[in-house]
Amino acid sequence: MVTEPELISIIEGPTPEFQPTPQRWLQSIHEGPDDRAIAMCRLRTMSGEDIMERCYRAWDEGRAVKLDYPDEMRMRQRADVVAMRLDEVDEGKMLLLWVSLDYEIEYEEVDDDDFDGEEDDGFDFF
Repeated sequence: MVTEPELISIIEGPTPEFQPTPQRWLQSIHEGPDDRAIAMCRLRTMSGEDIMERCYRAWDEGRAVKLDYPDEMRMRQRADVVAMRLDEVDEGKMLLLWVSLDYEIEYEEVDDDDFDGEEDDGFDFF
């Protein structure tokens, strides 16, 4: 049984532009122990139907689908593909991919002196 992920490889071109996605349901598809963000990218393709067929077959077999792409330093990176759609635009076929990306949560330091305990926010929790 093949356990290798199915790859969607970007051979030429710039690093994909990952955009945040407002669809909250996508986050529930790719839940896990790691902090991940779901982002969307658009890729022009000449073989969109073939890519879609390969990915659907991999998902049916229980294999992962990954986007293999060059980062800004031209190093190869991989991201889990959680959803996809093929669209037709004036320039040709466009593959829309929703991928799961690592992200670091930056916590802002909060000074205890900022809370004097005297303000009532109007919420009654108990």
